[in-house]
Amino acid sequence: MSGYDSREWAEAKSRLVRAVKELGFPEALGEEIAKQLGSPKAMDRMLAYLIYVKPGTAELIVDEMLAICSDIDSWHRKKECEAANASYNELLYQDFDDGE
Repeated sequence: MSGYDSREWAEAKSRLVRAVKELGFPEALGEEIAKQLGSPKAMDRMLAYLIYVKPGTAELIVDEMLAICSDIDSWHRKKECEAANASYNELLYQDFDDGE
């Protein structure tokens, strides 16, 4: 929940669970999806999918949740690589400055 307050997280979870129930699926599915997504931004992305696509099976809902989680993981890896690259470049530039 880093970066989000508990009220914001709870409201996003509530919206997501309500949308899952309105589509005729168990509340427990919405609860688990919210837990797996982990952030209000991800839950809101899932909510948009539920509203606009109106998936007819739990499998479609879970597939979208997995796709969102994969996108988030990819973004985190990209940011880690960018930070490592920036540190490496800084090290290289320091070596050049020291050698002159």
